[in-house]
Amino acid sequence: MDIDVQSILVLLGPELVLSFFALVIMLLGLVSRQRISEGLLRALALIGPILAGLWTLWLLLPWNGEQGAQASLLGGMATVDPFALFFALLACLATILVVLMSWEYVTAKIKAPGEFYSLLLFAATAICLVAAASDLIMIYVAIEFLSLSSYMLTGFLRNDDKSTEAGLKYFLYGAVASAVMLYGMSLFYGMSGSTSLSIIGQHVGAGRFEAVVPLILLLAGFGFKIAAVPFHQWSPDAYEGAPTPITAFLSVAPKAAGFAVLTRVLTVALPDLMLNWVALLSGICVATMFVGNLSAIPQKNIKRMLAYSSIAQAGYVLIGVITYNAQADGYVPILIFLLGYLFTNLGLFAAVIGFSNATGSDEIKDYAGLVKRAPWLAVPMLIFFLSLAGFPATAGFIGKFYIFKSAVQTMHGPFLLLALLGVLNSVISVGYYFNVVRYMFFTPLANPEDQAATIKPIVIGAPIMVALIIALVGTLIIGLYPGPFIDLVQNSAVALLPM
Repeated sequence: MDIDVQSILVLLGPELVLSFFALVIMLLGLVSRQRISEGLLRALALIGPILAGLWTLWLLLPWNGEQGAQASLLGGMATVDPFALFFALLACLATILVVLMSWEYVTAKIKAPGEFYSLLLFAATAICLVAAASDLIMIYVAIEFLSLSSYMLTGFLRNDDKSTEAGLKYFLYGAVASAVMLYGMSLFYGMSGSTSLSIIGQHVGAGRFEAVVPLILLLAGFGFKIAAVPFHQWSPDAYEGAPTPITAFLSVAPKAAGFAVLTRVLTVALPDLMLNWVALLSGICVATMFVGNLSAIPQKNIKRMLAYSSIAQAGYVLIGVITYNAQADGYVPILIFLLGYLFTNLGLFAAVIGFSNATGSDEIKDYAGLVKRAPWLAVPMLIFFLSLAGFPATAGFIGKFYIFKSAVQTMHGPFLLLALLGVLNSVISVGYYFNVVRYMFFTPLANPEDQAATIKPIVIGAPIMVALIIALVGTLIIGLYPGPFIDLVQNSAVALLPM
């Protein structure tokens, strides 16, 4: 399909906008490190993803009854389709919320706000490219672009030992995972003579048992990006040591990119190996859910607890990948789950950041008596925890309903077992989610002399409150009135057929 330059610029508009603003912010940050320029940098960091998100929405939504934008670009290395555009929209939404919740944090702890915001926008650009990649070379380059941005953001607090350690561990794990993934890609290239996903799909048939080895290597690389067991070891340390706004970003955006590339590769390049990757992913899925939830129970630091929670959530999404059926809901369960998870998890992190800015603590025990100090913070956190656990009237319930429905409607014993184990793990997760709720609503401060502190109000800045309100509204609207969002993901979850 021949595409003129003008059309390419239109279709890649979101990536170009994000890259342009990232470069401008970086240059301004280098020219002037005075705090007087921080307001301008923050404004640009917010305007960039807003414009990119609106552009993405314009490309994604069907006009005049036609399907959203769909074209193969750059010699088949990238595919701009509703599926890729949906993940680009997720990246823009996540970036907007993270920029809002990072304003006070950057002022207090970040010495180079220009570099911080520019790296964040570059990471968002990389997510858009990962979701659109339809060639192994493009996939590898885009993932490395995202990984390098993430490594630097994780270790951004150079004077903080935990941040430095987190960045180093993340980098070392990522380097190994990248090498393993690249080796798997090279084997698929050797088998097909091409790096195009569609051509690989024509050469790798069900009878090619030698394809199982490169499949395992690819899953190792993608498993690292979504923090699936046993490739999850980097996650708790990275989440705890990274700047908290970056922890929020890592918990949602790169994970969504990992699922985007995983589903595209499995559907377009390896459909004939479905029996193989379903078996492999089923084992990974069960281990991910149980390890994530059981490891979260004893955690004392809320960022580490949410890291293990994020691992468990990845296990639920894998159920949707495993039970994919193009004739049924397709990837609707995955997309609606990730959309609801974005609002829920980022809203919870907005509350955590606000609490940390006010108290200087991320320890769960320090949330004692929060309902008396800041009820407007404790109640939204309760709603977000309910959503993560999958209670009705929340976005988390809608996401898990569609995920478990995709397994149940297959009427296959192994898939029904996955749904049952998913429900069991959701029950387990209530224990550690509501441990925080117990502290907030029912536990006074440990030291009786400090009881007066329970009535001391916690002051949170306006940008964090805006992020918190947006996330809360998104979580409740998806839970109470999911129709428009279901329509959006159904338009995006088209069967990923070769272009």
